[in-house]
Amino acid sequence: MKRLFSYVMGGCLLAACAGTPTDEISGELTGLDTDSLLVYSIPMGSRDRSEMKLDTVVMQQGKFAFNVGDSVMKNITLRPLFNPTPGPDGRMPAMSMAAIRFTLIPDAPVTVKGTMEDYTLGGSPVYVDYAAAEALLDPYMAQADSVMKVCMDMQQKGVSRDSISAAYAPMEDIQKSMEEVRENYVRENAAKDAAVLVLSEIRDVKVKADLLEAIAEPVRTGVMAPLYDNQKEYTDKELARLEAKERIKEGAEAPDFTLKDINGKDFTLSSLRGGKYVVLDFWGSWCGWCIKGMPDMKKYYDKYKSKLEIVGIDCNDTEDAWKAAVEKHELPWIHVRNEGNPDVPVMYGIEGYPTKIVLDKEGKIAKVVVGEDPAFYTYLDSLLK
Repeated sequence: MKRLFSYVMGGCLLAACAGTPTDEISGELTGLDTDSLLVYSIPMGSRDRSEMKLDTVVMQQGKFAFNVGDSVMKNITLRPLFNPTPGPDGRMPAMSMAAIRFTLIPDAPVTVKGTMEDYTLGGSPVYVDYAAAEALLDPYMAQADSVMKVCMDMQQKGVSRDSISAAYAPMEDIQKSMEEVRENYVRENAAKDAAVLVLSEIRDVKVKADLLEAIAEPVRTGVMAPLYDNQKEYTDKELARLEAKERIKEGAEAPDFTLKDINGKDFTLSSLRGGKYVVLDFWGSWCGWCIKGMPDMKKYYDKYKSKLEIVGIDCNDTEDAWKAAVEKHELPWIHVRNEGNPDVPVMYGIEGYPTKIVLDKEGKIAKVVVGEDPAFYTYLDSLLK
């Protein structure tokens, strides 16, 4: 048996067999040009990629059955494993991005049946209930598919963007209807474990906050607690972010904070007041546009460092990845690590990366720029020359 690879330990190559009551995940998939599945699993709530495990499962005529491991709630992603061969022109064929994603609940075996694009979860009662809830969305999914087909046909025919946008407009009402169906399900089934799975699909954080309070106490504290707590933490942060966004305006005083710098010493933002202009750079080593902008950031820092200080705020990185990126890209300004106490991106209502916030010498917000935008550097030139 050949060992493949994994984010932790060695990847496990699992042979398919008939499902048994002890198999956590089993099922049958059709329409695949491969006999293997990639199975990604990560504990619920974890943001540490080192905790992600990758296994490869061999299917027999589309059937599979396997166990991920310990009895911990996990997020699961299934993808087909392809070994593409170059075409006559030497190019590799396009890879499908289709994936099956679900939450694996401890002691609740799940079955997966269908195709990568259209599948149903079953097995344990919680998944049966969830599948019934999702089936309520079928009429709206059909409407959405119809809209998407029309838009794709228009795109292939070279129809104008305005016309395509008009054809796509019904999607907003369709999505709103789907949200309402999910909301009604949660309210009417608040004592079922499946209600937490459905709640996790709801996008409107204000609605989600209300529904979290509606979930029955035994469900909140039972087997679904990790997912419930994860959704509660996410929702609380998003509500705080929305509130902060209303306060982060030009002319407002920048919220003060103290974080550890890259040498482990305390850095307090207000310590820079009365001296130079300050740029708060919210970034991460995982953010391609953040890294792409670093050469220009370095050029402007060197150009204006007598008048300007930059504070790089690490966002959603591991400590090792953060430090490695600072060293690799030779970033000479102040760097601090955001570990969530306080959660500075939330304090500043950050929704996209990179975000750069320029503060005047007295610590008031002068400019907010989201994304790697040349306008940021034009602004610095007008401000500091």
